[in-house]
Amino acid sequence: MSQNKHNPIRGRGASDNPANRFEDDYLDYDLDEETGQKPSQETKLIRDDTKEILSKNDSPDIPFIYGLNPYRGCEHGCIYCYARPTHEYLGFSAGLDFESRIMVKYDAPEKLRSKFASKRWKPTAITLSGVTDPFQPVERELEITRNCLKVFAEARNPVGIITKNYLVTRDIDHLSELAEYDAAHVTLSVTTLDRDLARVMEPRTSQPYRRLRAIEKLSEAGISVGVNVAPIIPGLTDHECADILKAAKEAGASHAGYTIVRLPYGVKDLFQDWLEQYFPDRKEKILNRIKDMRDGKLNISEFGKRFSGDGAFSDQIRKMFAIQTKKLGLNEHDIKLSTKHFRRPEEGQLHLF
Repeated sequence: MSQNKHNPIRGRGASDNPANRFEDDYLDYDLDEETGQKPSQETKLIRDDTKEILSKNDSPDIPFIYGLNPYRGCEHGCIYCYARPTHEYLGFSAGLDFESRIMVKYDAPEKLRSKFASKRWKPTAITLSGVTDPFQPVERELEITRNCLKVFAEARNPVGIITKNYLVTRDIDHLSELAEYDAAHVTLSVTTLDRDLARVMEPRTSQPYRRLRAIEKLSEAGISVGVNVAPIIPGLTDHECADILKAAKEAGASHAGYTIVRLPYGVKDLFQDWLEQYFPDRKEKILNRIKDMRDGKLNISEFGKRFSGDGAFSDQIRKMFAIQTKKLGLNEHDIKLSTKHFRRPEEGQLHLF
């Protein structure tokens, strides 16, 4: 069991930078001489020159084939984020590094446009982003996601977006253009309606009411929009599911989904430390509930179970979700993004960016 050794860091989800599981030696951040704690780290942007702009998914329980991740690492700092261990493949830590060392694909729009221009590309829906949030704080200045959406709109290639940030409403112009061809769907993830909980659990995301407002604005613009109650943390947020669904429906959501919290690799230790800091009285109840849904473990990677869990408590959440979505009129039809209006852009117009 991980033991808490660090005080919370304002504006960050993690308060530690644990060793990379692939590295024998790893230099941690120095402690502040006066406080004895790790200082808040300024965000550092690092160029990512990955050659292939699209990642192909072969997991049977993820409902998309291609994902586009303009950023690796995420400044939102959600303590529960299952993507944290992906930063270890880059030589970083899943802790503070994940939130403050952001890999940026500056040329993502140009590479995406070249992909669509290629005769080898067969139009199909792409998800933005599937791993880290394409509308995290640095996007406000860099506009990489926005320029990617400009390419999607030009080519009329369908796109699905998953985000926690109100910033998505900035790009209603491009999304509306795509929506005219049934080529856009946006999902807002809402974990809790409790502002205080969101502030410490997801420190740099938009507040819950702002996410609901984003659903409202997107819906008013004629853009297909849904809510993802994700992740549900049993013993901490599960009691809010019905209220989140109701609020999202009233805002204009037409679809809803959910996942149960996943705690792979070092995330489970970071999450336990976080519980000790903020909810020591509920820590064991929450961990035991998770174990009840994960075959006695804090995480399982088995397809079909890793997102939804297993057992009686998992069944209870699934039944509740089915009842509430039916009652509210959510998920009455499938999301079908169209490729029939795709048009291949011409090469040599990179000056658009």
